[in-house]
Amino acid sequence: MCRLCSPATPAARCPAFGHLLRSPAGETGSANQAAAAATTNVTSRSLPMLSGQKGVRILIKGGVVMSVDPEVGNFARGDVLIEEDRIVAVGANIDASDAHVIDASGKIVMPGFIDTHHHQFETGLRSTLSDAIVVNDGRPENARNYYEAMLLGFSQHYRPEDVYINELYGGLAQLDAGVTTVMDVSQIHHSAEHSDAAIEGLRDAGRRGVFGYFEGWWEGKEYPSGARRIRERYFNSNDGLLTMVMGGEIYIEGYEEAWKIGRDLDLQIALHVVTTFGMTPTFDALAKKGVFGPDNIFIHMTGMTDDAWKAAADAGAHVSLSVPIEMHMRHGMPPVQKALDLGMSMSLSSDVECTMSADFFTQMRGLITLQRMHANESALSGAEDFPALMRCADAIRHATIEGAKGLRLDHKTGSLTPGKAADIILLDAEAINVAPLNNAPGAVVTLMDRSNVDTVMVAGRIRKWQGQLLGHDMTRMKRDLEASRDYIFEKAGVKHDLFA
Repeated sequence: MCRLCSPATPAARCPAFGHLLRSPAGETGSANQAAAAATTNVTSRSLPMLSGQKGVRILIKGGVVMSVDPEVGNFARGDVLIEEDRIVAVGANIDASDAHVIDASGKIVMPGFIDTHHHQFETGLRSTLSDAIVVNDGRPENARNYYEAMLLGFSQHYRPEDVYINELYGGLAQLDAGVTTVMDVSQIHHSAEHSDAAIEGLRDAGRRGVFGYFEGWWEGKEYPSGARRIRERYFNSNDGLLTMVMGGEIYIEGYEEAWKIGRDLDLQIALHVVTTFGMTPTFDALAKKGVFGPDNIFIHMTGMTDDAWKAAADAGAHVSLSVPIEMHMRHGMPPVQKALDLGMSMSLSSDVECTMSADFFTQMRGLITLQRMHANESALSGAEDFPALMRCADAIRHATIEGAKGLRLDHKTGSLTPGKAADIILLDAEAINVAPLNNAPGAVVTLMDRSNVDTVMVAGRIRKWQGQLLGHDMTRMKRDLEASRDYIFEKAGVKHDLFA
């Protein structure tokens, strides 16, 4: 039963299943008309509920397929066949007469976006710090900065129920925008109950998630020793939708214990590496000690020395960049070209919604325009060895498969490859902001926004269906999020002024 309708509600009126599809494929002819009509009325309208279930096959038919897998290739008109939670075939014309058909004509079919760094517990404080820089520089106009206002201020007042609604709403909002995988950088571990609420919110959003267990700032927190309890209770298998990463911030005393616990538990170690936090000497020292490894995810990586960069690259570490935030909040120059020149795996991340949007069209445009600006300026200045200009297909790669590699999930997701999980998005290429379609990667990167996200699948389950997010009462959840925000503002002694 769909959560949006009651047992007495006719299927035709269910807001989740109000759109018709052809199903199953190939049921034509007068002999089958009655059976086909019955199947269409019952099964097709229930496809989102049936999707991902045992024995269910779905054929995404006739879309513009961008696989992000060079061995699979792209198709101007192609199909993707899904069985239960897996992609089983990608091709120009797949014959699957037993499959339910999604008509993808006019849609771009591609893997979902992967966000490798998102502070979801801050969702209810969206735009609160839209003018802020990351740390206090002593100037009066920057007295309200992210570090003091958010991490030392607002965050101390969160209850477990605040953590849950922020995590859940933020996850659903990104799912609605086509982000099917996230690493949630959770810094709100005042107690075991807070940690559990973060994981439950991540889980209930229904998308692929990596729980980033990072340092908090208040007494009673269970970090880092709570990692053992959390790993055993929630992440004792790597086969589910949720996995875990250990945060190990080197600007916090005792980070060595976090790194040791993480590696003892066979977890990746992720950390913010930001010049404005005075981290360069410590990071240099760690580089010289040779402690970096392929299990490291370095977020931002601004202002680090060439030697430290070389050590990170030689170790096979991954870099997660939040280009719009880094430019906006004074993290330092986003090191896009440095990571490219060293051949490092580099992904995109949204960082903090209290300052800027978490949609991935913003992230891709930030990445490609910054890289091309520097390369173009080099060319205009007369340099002969200026970098190659990034292409739109490259930006999509960094928004998908490179993120999967960074989170050790590329065997599961990040491309439309047979055998991988069906984490798939359908983007409307006939919408007013895109039509007529002339270049598929270009349309996604330079023209589209979240309004173009038509349908979203995670592990074969349809989570957004023809423009509508499924399975959650978003009106009620918005009220809950507003109530949480009001509580946190009141406790922090901050007036809710829309023009402050």
